[in-house]
Amino acid sequence: MIVLASASPARLALLRSAGLDPKVIVSGVDEDAYSAHSPAALSKVLATAKAEAVAGGLEEGLVIGCDSILELDGRPYGKPASREEVLERWRLLRGRTGRLVTGHCVIDVAAGRQVAEVATTVVRFGQPSEEEIAAYAATDEPLGLAGAFSIEGRGGWFVEGIEGDHGNVLGLSLPLLRDLFAELGYAVTSFWR
Repeated sequence: MIVLASASPARLALLRSAGLDPKVIVSGVDEDAYSAHSPAALSKVLATAKAEAVAGGLEEGLVIGCDSILELDGRPYGKPASREEVLERWRLLRGRTGRLVTGHCVIDVAAGRQVAEVATTVVRFGQPSEEEIAAYAATDEPLGLAGAFSIEGRGGWFVEGIEGDHGNVLGLSLPLLRDLFAELGYAVTSFWR
């Protein structure tokens, strides 16, 4: 059994399109209660906390925890809480290059083993006008999304390019996840439906 410890519809859709059919159990972890020395380290800490919170209530299965953070100038930018914060964030992002870091943690509940790693993708942002930023904020799409954007939605209009794994920008790196499964002794193909 594969369990996704995330409420992210993008992560679930990505896993389903890649042949898995995970059960979803949201961790309920308070992300604000954690800190770390860098955005990448924080994403790994949060991914691990989410996976552990869900794994604690199970007797078996592989639990996948993830957390994405946008890093700009060494600072972490998580999910904006309001339209105003979306406007501020996009004024900061436009014309800049950031790094989307996603912590991944996989726990083999029955074996009591876990592995964790971070995937990084460089994101080059375009230069949307004030009117475009305001229109984007008004959609509420960026609320609850790391970095205040969704590359597969309306935010994709304002991303000029990426370097690295596209799936990571959606919230989950399939190649990294495959490696983590292998570290635990599993071939991801054995879980294809």
